[in-house]
Amino acid sequence: MADRFAGKVALVTGAGSGIGAAVARGLAREGATLVLADVDETSVGKVAAELGCLARTVDVVDAAQVDGVVADTVTAHGGLDVVVHCAGVDDPAAKERIAERLAAGRPPDVTVDLSDDRWRRVLAVNLDGTFHVLRAALRVMVPRGAGAIVTVGSSAAFDAPAGYPHYAASKAGVHALSQAIAKEVVGHGVRVNVVAPGPTETGMAARTPAALREAMAGSQVRPYATAEEIADVALFLAGDGAANLAGAVLLANGGRFTR
Repeated sequence: MADRFAGKVALVTGAGSGIGAAVARGLAREGATLVLADVDETSVGKVAAELGCLARTVDVVDAAQVDGVVADTVTAHGGLDVVVHCAGVDDPAAKERIAERLAAGRPPDVTVDLSDDRWRRVLAVNLDGTFHVLRAALRVMVPRGAGAIVTVGSSAAFDAPAGYPHYAASKAGVHALSQAIAKEVVGHGVRVNVVAPGPTETGMAARTPAALREAMAGSQVRPYATAEEIADVALFLAGDGAANLAGAVLLANGGRFTR
């Protein structure tokens, strides 16, 4: 396993923290040559300095920036073999509203006050950003006839938690987009798969109100996943051991529900 990605060039988005940083460390540990991207210049710079690799500041909403980091990767390292797309956002204001209603025993009526700006931000980063990353990566991988791409979805796409419609919709879109593209490109030697985490200890989880965290916990399920546990699933999907997986959505939610 130590050399699973030896000789491979990998790009990780959202690599400045959480699952993305854990994926970057895992790829580095297993021999990959890395380029890390994140909207937070400071955080991605720290991870890149730790791993001795290139860092780029990229907002995945901006297609030109995404195209640029892919081009930089190819220029610096001669190709692109693996992409793990972890960049994404949640909505802390919606979480606060859900927690308040939960504490008051009331329905989490978030949608009536959900602004166009908050809706568009979540969809733009999570869904448009995924499209931008997939398209840019495929422009390199398809002509070469090889590559593996892993996107990060969410179990929220399946259980559609009340009060979180924009997040659930964005991640359901990530799943459908990734699966449709997977069928399009598998004949070109490129695999696209999805890891769909449940509650995971990341910066997003740190912003989750205590009442909401308690509602998602329980003795019948595993505790919140670590970022490293989700990264392990992503690395499996990116590796040759998943050669027969294309368009898979691996639900990694600690047994909270199955599909």
